[in-house]
Amino acid sequence: MISRIDLRGDALPEGPALRDLLPRADFDVQAALEKVRPICEAVHHRGDAALIDFAEKFDGVRLESVRVPAQALTDALEQLDPAVRAALEESIRRARLVHREQRRTTHTTQVVPGGSVTEKWVPVERVGLYAPGGRSVYPSSVVMNVVPAQEAGVESIALASPAQAPAFANDPAGGLPHPTILAACALLGVDEVYAAGGATAVAMFAYGTESCAPANMVTGPGNIWVAAAKRYFTGKIGIDAEAGPTEIAVLADATADPVHVAADLISQAEHDPLAAAVLVTDSVELADAVEKELEPQVAATKHIDDRIVPALKGRQSAIVLVDGVDEGLRVVNAYGAEHLEIQTADAAAVAERVTNAGAIFIGPWAPVSLGDYAAGSNHVLPTGGCACHSSGLSVQSFLRGIHIVDYTKDALAEVAHHVVTLAEAEDLPAHGAAIKARFVGDEQMSRGWKVPASK
Repeated sequence: MISRIDLRGDALPEGPALRDLLPRADFDVQAALEKVRPICEAVHHRGDAALIDFAEKFDGVRLESVRVPAQALTDALEQLDPAVRAALEESIRRARLVHREQRRTTHTTQVVPGGSVTEKWVPVERVGLYAPGGRSVYPSSVVMNVVPAQEAGVESIALASPAQAPAFANDPAGGLPHPTILAACALLGVDEVYAAGGATAVAMFAYGTESCAPANMVTGPGNIWVAAAKRYFTGKIGIDAEAGPTEIAVLADATADPVHVAADLISQAEHDPLAAAVLVTDSVELADAVEKELEPQVAATKHIDDRIVPALKGRQSAIVLVDGVDEGLRVVNAYGAEHLEIQTADAAAVAERVTNAGAIFIGPWAPVSLGDYAAGSNHVLPTGGCACHSSGLSVQSFLRGIHIVDYTKDALAEVAHHVVTLAEAEDLPAHGAAIKARFVGDEQMSRGWKVPASK
């Protein structure tokens, strides 16, 4: 059901050569870019009418309005299963605890007497958040997007999720995002919600339409069309990441429980047929036990043929054999997994040596599923090896640091000759002249300078 890659002995190379040996899903955003271009431009030129047409084409429903009525949010929350509501409320509470601690404060550095630089943090004015609604529905993604934006102080928050086709004739819920998505929005106090999916939602936020004002930034997970649309608008709007298929890597030794490991691999494989499930271990016995355990666990669950089996059998999933935990660390750091579980002896110490991962889960009692819903951490994380240079969604994602420079005349005078010297070294004499102009007539300062004549 899952392939093996043997990197024991001399088979473990360094650097890029190691990354090339590791399993990864095919995810060609550039190819998808050409397909989303006409969709994005249709939204640009036709606004809501294009969104309505695309909802009919892609989601199988003809919308009366792209904006979700406020009453629909209220109704969804009133009709929400009490157990689901309680779980969402706890997820929100824990996420707020963690993300509130990420807030940045204004800080002033006194560089010299009379010269200071202050860094203040300003939230993005308006964000468009995306919650997927294709193969599965993700109210948890509503929580993970909205909470950090709110904790950052973003004043204008809009959320989009695909319209759901009617479940039966005259179904009043048809044409709206999934009711659990709407209920999560209501719990979080987000009342600006749109029935728009995929690239159309990103285009709506980027360009704006009759119903929706343009946003400064778009965040949230999605399929390849969402990723391609984000790339299309790079430079026009801010984005969190071009998220690809979900990934789990498990670094385990002989102390790991194969039942746990197999269950965790399956838990991510059920997202998508392109989902990656990777076990890195120095124990052949564990590898054999996990492979044996996959069969009954897969047979006992849901989404077997359309997601889990294709994901586990795909080129993006594998059991990787290594000589030891040290070598396993080299592999997982090269891989840069979205989710990395450490199930080894002294797992916390091993986790300290991880440099590339979206999120790290330590030991047998911190599975990825916990992080997906209720650890307090964020589950919008870098994929496709991007964890080597990018972070998951956080309060910081929605903040901009602005430097405020405040110097007195004396403080400028003290460093002026260095500024002029560097300006001349870069052959930018006007930069130096802008300093000299402030000291016209000051003999001590202008000695040796070609000071511009005063008017």
